[in-house]
Amino acid sequence: MSSVSFRKLEKSYGALRIVKGIDLEIADREFVVLVGPSGCGKSTTLRMLAGLESISGGEIRIGERVVNKLPPRERDIAMVFQDYALYPHKTVYENMAFSLKVRGVPAAEIKPRIAQAAEMLGIGQLLERKPSQLSGGQRQRVAMGRAIVRRPQVFLFDEPLSNLDAKLRGQVRTEIKRLHQAIGTTIIYVTHDQVEAMTLADRIVILKGGEIEQVGTPDEVYNSPASVFVGGFIGSPAMNFAKGTVRGGRIAFDGGAEIALDGRVNGKATALEGRDIIVGIRPEHFGAAEEGRQLSGRVQVVEPLGSDTLIHFALGSSTLTARVAPEMRPQPGEILSIGVDPSRIHLFDAATERALN
Repeated sequence: MSSVSFRKLEKSYGALRIVKGIDLEIADREFVVLVGPSGCGKSTTLRMLAGLESISGGEIRIGERVVNKLPPRERDIAMVFQDYALYPHKTVYENMAFSLKVRGVPAAEIKPRIAQAAEMLGIGQLLERKPSQLSGGQRQRVAMGRAIVRRPQVFLFDEPLSNLDAKLRGQVRTEIKRLHQAIGTTIIYVTHDQVEAMTLADRIVILKGGEIEQVGTPDEVYNSPASVFVGGFIGSPAMNFAKGTVRGGRIAFDGGAEIALDGRVNGKATALEGRDIIVGIRPEHFGAAEEGRQLSGRVQVVEPLGSDTLIHFALGSSTLTARVAPEMRPQPGEILSIGVDPSRIHLFDAATERALN
């Protein structure tokens, strides 16, 4: 078990900077998820940690060791890839045993290690099968088992669920969470899927353009996004955004609607007066209409989902989405009046897109 540290970590390909001076401390036994859109540098960061990519600047530590120039085999890490990377001609048992044999682990120790990992992952009955005889979910469990038997200091997961269908993603995600609870090893996990990040992580690192946009627990990045980017990336459906201006202690939206400022920022109302802002409202934070705390807009699309309903409606030049009770089914074209709790809205500066409250 070990901590991991990135200090001023950089990666460039010629003039193109992919990772731009990342500083991050990951504690021993912590489950950290790197999340962000394609091209943000998350997989490159993981590959530099694994030793599969050279670094252009900065420092990587695993525990107390600087590993910048160490080959992958000397870093004591195990990596699970999205494409499983199993040997097709070997059985499950042989795949799991291979790295142990290469490292000279005695045969008498290999067998119980594999048996323990197979039992933990529910693949004991698959040990004599070849990868071609397994489903996608089974192959991913084998890939995880191969990593577990090595007993590394750090586990690295590079988008391990992206090749699975929605049902299998949920199942294997649960297995990964259970695995971390059982073995307690430091895990660094890369994904573009914010649902995976929210459900798995102790802390989430949100990357944008090769830089860290925010680091926090799932609750922190959901409830207190540092920027419009974070607010829009975390949460499903995504946070709604609408332009507005602060006037007389109220928010005046593009299109004429108004609501009162929340008490958290009322003390700053004078400083905010006349300021152009971006208002963020999560779809699940709409509710019953109340005087002075409601917005009105024309319904565009209604999506019944069984457990709830998504209503898309126009507010000035913006289209907002509300998640409401399943029985609420307005018709497209209707004028919808819907409540907003001022304490649940988020304010961002219109120029910098950074959080104001």
